[in-house]
Amino acid sequence: MTVAVAGSGAFGTAMAAALARKGPVILWSRSADQVADIQANRCNSARLPGIDLPEGLSATADFAALRTAEVILLAVPMQQLRHLLTQHGDLLMDRRLVACCKGIELNTGLGPVAVIAETLPAATAALLTGPSFAAEIARGLPTALTLACADADAGEMLQQQLSTPSLRLYRTTDTTGAELGGALKNVIAIACGAVIGAGLGNSARAALMTRGYAEMLRMAAALGARPDTLAGLSGFGDLTLTCTSEQSRNYRLGLSIGRGDDFDPSITVEGAATARAVAASAQARGIDMPITKSVVALLDKKQTLTELVSQLLTRSLKEE
Repeated sequence: MTVAVAGSGAFGTAMAAALARKGPVILWSRSADQVADIQANRCNSARLPGIDLPEGLSATADFAALRTAEVILLAVPMQQLRHLLTQHGDLLMDRRLVACCKGIELNTGLGPVAVIAETLPAATAALLTGPSFAAEIARGLPTALTLACADADAGEMLQQQLSTPSLRLYRTTDTTGAELGGALKNVIAIACGAVIGAGLGNSARAALMTRGYAEMLRMAAALGARPDTLAGLSGFGDLTLTCTSEQSRNYRLGLSIGRGDDFDPSITVEGAATARAVAASAQARGIDMPITKSVVALLDKKQTLTELVSQLLTRSLKEE
């Protein structure tokens, strides 16, 4: 079986490296320079420096080369997913497609599995999500992720195909819950980074994580997700990792906001677009999500962190 990965960012390259130790993997990149680097030096120095890539990984800038793959991982940013599916629909339309992005599409409010299903209904749509950092996956460090696929048989097959000795996949048919866990935790991570960056302490971060998790559960319940999915790797597990490590781009964005520093605009931060999409969806559905609303206000520079913290602390007291 040949697996392909569409997208040569850090996570896409890491997954390609992990799977190439098990069998042949094709890694597609838009960047001819990255392809040349991988072919010549066995390294993606631009996105995953210091990691030697296995010989089983081959790189290409020709999307047609993915035609031989039975399973294709889509490791592109959430806001670019629909464009990729539309642009290469003829090749992708009947494949097993596994989205590796975490977020909510800004214009539609849909998650990655829903975008695949809407764009290419003949494809088998799945999602790979959970607590992980690209460099650790690439190095073969132990990692557990959630594989979500509404088709239970297809999900079991993908679980077998994509698991490795160091990468353990747990499967679920609750694609909505897995989508929301992976997306919403990024929003809370921005808030946690801002609190730590501003010097407000670990107790404040713990409170934000806990109350942020409550927001995640409210949104998930409103959209028909199962609470146990949010309690698993794709929800609670990913929330814990992302809100506590500077390896998380969302957390680092929050840190820069809290410190008053500039943040590199070339770095993709899925939680920024997700916060805006979720806040709009929550407002339309009447779901109370004050932390998410506060993150949007911070990102849009409509309120200061001091003002938002005061608002959150002076909300009406209630039962937990």
